[in-house]
Amino acid sequence: MCRLFALSSRDPVSPMRAIEALNVMKEGHDGSGVGLFLHDLGGPFGDMKDAPILSGIFTDEGLKRLDAFMDERGFVTKATLVLDPQTPTPVGTPVRGTYMARAYEVPADLKAASKTDRELTYMNIRVTLRLIGEELDDIRVFSFWPDTIMVKEVGDPMTVAEYLGLDRSELYARRILAQGRQNTNYAINLYACHPFFLQGVCTMTNGENTAFIPIKEYLLSRGFRGYMGYQSDSEVFAHIMHFTRNRLGLGIEYYKHVITPLSDAEMEGHPDRALLARIKQTCRKLIIDGPNCVIGCLPDGDMFMVQDRKKLRPGVVGGKDGIFAFSSEICGLDAAIPDRDPHSDVQPMHLDTVIVRPECQEVTLCNQLQSLPRPH
Repeated sequence: MCRLFALSSRDPVSPMRAIEALNVMKEGHDGSGVGLFLHDLGGPFGDMKDAPILSGIFTDEGLKRLDAFMDERGFVTKATLVLDPQTPTPVGTPVRGTYMARAYEVPADLKAASKTDRELTYMNIRVTLRLIGEELDDIRVFSFWPDTIMVKEVGDPMTVAEYLGLDRSELYARRILAQGRQNTNYAINLYACHPFFLQGVCTMTNGENTAFIPIKEYLLSRGFRGYMGYQSDSEVFAHIMHFTRNRLGLGIEYYKHVITPLSDAEMEGHPDRALLARIKQTCRKLIIDGPNCVIGCLPDGDMFMVQDRKKLRPGVVGGKDGIFAFSSEICGLDAAIPDRDPHSDVQPMHLDTVIVRPECQEVTLCNQLQSLPRPH
């Protein structure tokens, strides 16, 4: 088992707020790893909203190869954050090299290109750097995207956070996803550590997906370079959301209808029955199986939680005006936002999607039996 915690805040907050919530839930995860997604940043990176930020871990030789790669493509460094270890290397955490986030000024031709072309370029650069880094094990890249930083490492979340000194203003963010477990179903690999990221879409999961192989094969057959990796069976949740948004043009309210469609009986009498039947037929190879709680964040800052049809993993959402949290356990929520009204907490059922918009004013609950907003 692992534990998940996410924050959506009107003002930037320290990632340690999420790490401390994971620590409170420590009995529910094995302390084998931590993954962080930070979006809508404060601090100096908050003044560079359009600059893509490269996040990863690099050896000295890897940094040289990175610099040559980016120079060749016309990218110029704007700002660099190096996470210098603050304590001795924790037991079980490898000595890896430089933990770094670097913002770039994009070349003029890319700056003049469409938003779609820029986003595709950022994704292709991230994938290429990952592949060439795997050759010599000298470059690990978790994200290359504007206003976004990711950190991943093996070890106890609180210990790793203290080791890397994560309580610093450059890492304050309005949207934070934190997961407290390294992948243990397969070989230990930082690319298997949640959260998973693709073109601004980020998800993390507590559970397992027994439909992983057919979903992976379907995504790989789409001919999209970003659908790759799959060191974890949970990575497909991020890619299905990306497919729903970017390939089908459907909003967040449709995600559950793709991964856990209504039965034919439940669809009878639904105001959008014909549309849902088409989605169910078209996306049948993306239907998930197994116990899952999924928390995610979209490029526009919407944060969400969904459950599988069996609802066998815990999840709760709560907060107050200005800040809301998504948590595997209520004790994590209590630790992060103790002064909220707990009677307003929401524990989604198997048909629900819980959403908090970036304004952080309220919790929105969407049920699969309700009518849907029309896609463009």
